[in-house]
Amino acid sequence: MDGVRKEVFLWFCIGLMLLLWVAVLLVTCTPLKINWEAVQKLPDAITLFVLLSFAFTRWMWRWLVFRKWLVRIPDLQGTWRGQFQSTWEDPATGRVIEPRPMILVIRHTFRSVSCTMFTAESESSSRAAQIAVDDDADAITLSYNYTNRSKAILRDKSPIHDGAAHLRVVSTPNRMLEGEYWTGRCTTGQITLSFLKRDLDERFSA
Repeated sequence: MDGVRKEVFLWFCIGLMLLLWVAVLLVTCTPLKINWEAVQKLPDAITLFVLLSFAFTRWMWRWLVFRKWLVRIPDLQGTWRGQFQSTWEDPATGRVIEPRPMILVIRHTFRSVSCTMFTAESESSSRAAQIAVDDDADAITLSYNYTNRSKAILRDKSPIHDGAAHLRVVSTPNRMLEGEYWTGRCTTGQITLSFLKRDLDERFSA
């Protein structure tokens, strides 16, 4: 749970558990004092706590009300559109290719994140991904390793290869991801993306 402030999260859970116990006692007209009758109501409070915990990890962690003071990372799930500029040189011309359009589809849950990149020529899927928070630099970054597979008809000039990307999360004035990538083909490049929509695309569209 690197995405939450652990000490705050611990006290939040303790406070929530006590609050639910008190609520159960009030609803059941049980006196607010520590005795066997109150202890017998603990299973009801625990059940409510488990249900709320499930709701938090499934949906509620995305809510803005929990951002920063409890949840340290933004919700990145959705489709991002932009472009990449590679240092790769076209063997036919000896020139660096022009910037190419791309989309990055991020699937982000409370416990995991994965990335799929689509271009007109290829698709990349992450094998490992993480979001890191640098409190000193006030920066949030998305890093992932990936395997790229170009279309079969293009694989003679663009073979399957591995790579990695390191992107900074920009929240204002617009939601963006920007950074660099490098590949096992000894090429590097820049990536710039803007948030497009919450829906998760499954293919490249111009």
